[in-house]
Amino acid sequence: MNTTAFTATAAAAHGPPWAGPPPSAPFLGAAVLCLLLLLIALGAFLTMRAKGHRPPWAGHAPEPPETAARRVLAERFAKGDITVEEFMERASALNWDPGQSPKGRR
Repeated sequence: MNTTAFTATAAAAHGPPWAGPPPSAPFLGAAVLCLLLLLIALGAFLTMRAKGHRPPWAGHAPEPPETAARRVLAERFAKGDITVEEFMERASALNWDPGQSPKGRR
């Protein structure tokens, strides 16, 4: 008996390995995989948001009003629009001690 005859005899006796009815929902596995990947991506996104990270498309966070006020005050003082006394008075109104790093940051 040659190889072709043996293969034909074995296939006739046992059937091909893919024998049987077709799956009732052929794309069910692909749909479940896509859903699983979507859930993993959503979980990663929500975890990053919970930790305070902004998404890449959101751009930079807006400047806090206190920081903007201090920046404008420092610019006006640097231009000479206000005197040292006015600068220190307005800085104290902002609870700002110029020359000190905010909250211990350097």
